[in-house]
Amino acid sequence: MKGILMKKHVVAILSLAFSSAVVADDHGKLIFQDDFERTESQETTDEIGNGWGTNSKKRAGGNKQVDLKDGAMYITMHPTADHAVSVTHPAEFRNGSVETKFMLEGEKDTLGLNFADLKFKEVHAGHLFKVTVGTNHVLIEDMKTGGMNMAYHAAKKAKTLTPEQKKLINSKKKRFPVKLESGKWYTLLVNISGDTVTTSIDDKEVATFTSEGFAHPTKRMLRLSVPKSAVVDEVKIWAASPAE
Repeated sequence: MKGILMKKHVVAILSLAFSSAVVADDHGKLIFQDDFERTESQETTDEIGNGWGTNSKKRAGGNKQVDLKDGAMYITMHPTADHAVSVTHPAEFRNGSVETKFMLEGEKDTLGLNFADLKFKEVHAGHLFKVTVGTNHVLIEDMKTGGMNMAYHAAKKAKTLTPEQKKLINSKKKRFPVKLESGKWYTLLVNISGDTVTTSIDDKEVATFTSEGFAHPTKRMLRLSVPKSAVVDEVKIWAASPAE
């Protein structure tokens, strides 16, 4: 009897381990990860490494906006910048997931995960969709069929948007309330499956939204969009299905 109980115990442990492994691999193929455990050779300009790029040269006069320290990436918009900080990395997939640890040091700070395809010319600057996290909200926005669609973007600049167009653009985004503490680390997971984007924080689903622009066949780039400041660590990107 004792032997039988021991075998059952071992089987239970192995089953649990197998289940955990299945969950861990459920996102698909891991195509990129970074823990930022490295140092920079200077402190004057951005020097992230590992394939990352920034818009600091174009938008902030080359001033440093991204700093690697304590094994994390600190992003802060420079006072002279005329645009939010954009920290970019190639990431090609159709369906997939992005996970990152993040910290918002101020109550008004936000972190955006902006998915782009620069080869797609029907939207401004390749913008497809974006998930923005603040201390009191999560915003999911379909920019491909909404505000960054070239027709609407041009009309917005010309201040000729019609009431119907404004209504359509507003229907392409949805805001969800959350309550996060400034100065505290959280784990953010954004999953893209077909025309649905789902967002979880610390393994709890906080937002999900369905819109046709999310199903764009090729997401080519991840942009971390920071209009004030944010801290990021342990970025992982999975491809559940390959880009077309």
